Amino acid sequence: MRLDGGVSLPPHTPSDRAAGDTVDGVAGDRVAGDTVDRVDGDIVVQLDHVTVRRGGNDLLADLSWSMELDERWVVLGPNGAGKTTLLQLISAQLHPTRGSVHLLGERVGAVDVFELRPRIGLTSAALANRIPEQERVMDIVVSAAYAVLGRWRETYEAADLQRGRELLDQLGVAALADRKFGTLSEGERKRVQIARALMTDPELLLLDEPAAGLDLGGREDLLARLSELAADPDAPALVLVTHHVEEIPPGFTHALLLRQGKAVASGLLDDVLTEDNLGVTFGTPLRLEWAGQRWFARAATPNPGATPGDAG
Repeated sequence: MRLDGGVSLPPHTPSDRAAGDTVDGVAGDRVAGDTVDRVDGDIVVQLDHVTVRRGGNDLLADLSWSMELDERWVVLGPNGAGKTTLLQLISAQLHPTRGSVHLLGERVGAVDVFELRPRIGLTSAALANRIPEQERVMDIVVSAAYAVLGRWRETYEAADLQRGRELLDQLGVAALADRKFGTLSEGERKRVQIARALMTDPELLLLDEPAAGLDLGGREDLLARLSELAADPDAPALVLVTHHVEEIPPGFTHALLLRQGKAVASGLLDDVLTEDNLGVTFGTPLRLEWAGQRWFARAATPNPGATPGDAG
């Protein structure tokens, strides 16, 4: 059985491995017993010198990064930066070509991923595309307990249904419980997905561009709810992937900036989110502003031929 958006871990092939790599993705210059299978209990994600190579290209290159259970991370970068590959790694859907990945205290390659994946909540466009249009909203949420999409003959306990209702209410879509997924707006679909991702009480929640495709009102409503989630001490560790600093909810604490598969900067949000770092990340000079507990970015040098009437 596969988890949400999950794929079976792909086998390594000779073209995907660098010399000295082992099949489980741990660098081959380590001798037997040299790799520790567990890490400190406060570490939710730990990547050590991770490279992911496909078709001769490094999608991630020698990336080291870690996050703790009480942290809320945003991952920023342009298209092709390696953000999707990173999410596949930390949702236990992909092995690295080189290096080691520890998730929730377990080393990927030394643990049954079908036991690990239910501990990780994930929302993504790929998952949304797999949800049947005729599926009832409540069924979408509660079926996460079985790691399936599309309710069949499963039976759910009253406690499961109650939790599903509470999550839908928390995200402002309780009134949609009996609606079909195909009738929902984009913003409603995003919130239903997040409710589903929280259904199993995950220890790590991954949000892949949750505000993409939303209108201004839908975006602001969703970011407000994510800010509340970030402030909840009982919430799981959070990773939010986005292209836009405007989509960083208040309450997020750390940032990882990626460009061409490499880390530009990583650490506390206020230290990492600078005009210089963003300029390097996105390959253009940027002005960065802070207002109302939110970040905003624009080009440092406006188009000299543009006038206010040119917009739209």
